[in-house]
Amino acid sequence: MKKVYSVDEYIEENQKYGEELQLIRSILNKTELVETVKWSAPTYMINGKNVVGFSAFKNHFGLWFFNGVFLKDEHNLLINAQENKTKALRQMRFTSKNEINEPVILAYVKEAIENQKLGKEIKPTRNTKAIVIPNELKTAFSANKDLQVAFKAFTPGKQREYCEYIASAKREATKLSRLEKITPMILDGVGLNDKYKNC
Repeated sequence: MKKVYSVDEYIEENQKYGEELQLIRSILNKTELVETVKWSAPTYMINGKNVVGFSAFKNHFGLWFFNGVFLKDEHNLLINAQENKTKALRQMRFTSKNEINEPVILAYVKEAIENQKLGKEIKPTRNTKAIVIPNELKTAFSANKDLQVAFKAFTPGKQREYCEYIASAKREATKLSRLEKITPMILDGVGLNDKYKNC
């Protein structure tokens, strides 16, 4: 998906769930949260802190709560997309407009706002593990200096994700196909897992 700069553009890009996303947007805009776009997806903030966002995927759309781990989740609606990896983020997924219950969503969002005001958040821990650049990526850097410059512009965490993505492939052919896949993403300044961080 191309980089978007406004919530309108995001909804336009995701026409499959356009009506549903507009409804979620209208619910979020009934709160005191400030609407913005981060990581090419709608994000809602208070006092400069991320509280909630929404996104659409192939088979579902939904909300993600940046510190959803602190929500009571009385209706058992929240899921952790990456067990043992994601600490704070929680998602609320839908597949149709009928599943959107405005009073329930507002209750979750208002609780998330209160939690943020109370300072409830998990601070990200820095991974100090050294970044090991796979040979396939080193070779690509030699052939394409723009790629190397773009890669160095990433945070160490994003660099590590790309390196591990290539290195974790067992077969050389898989490593090369992964390299081919990620090259345009690196050149565009997109992190490997940016789209998943929005969900």
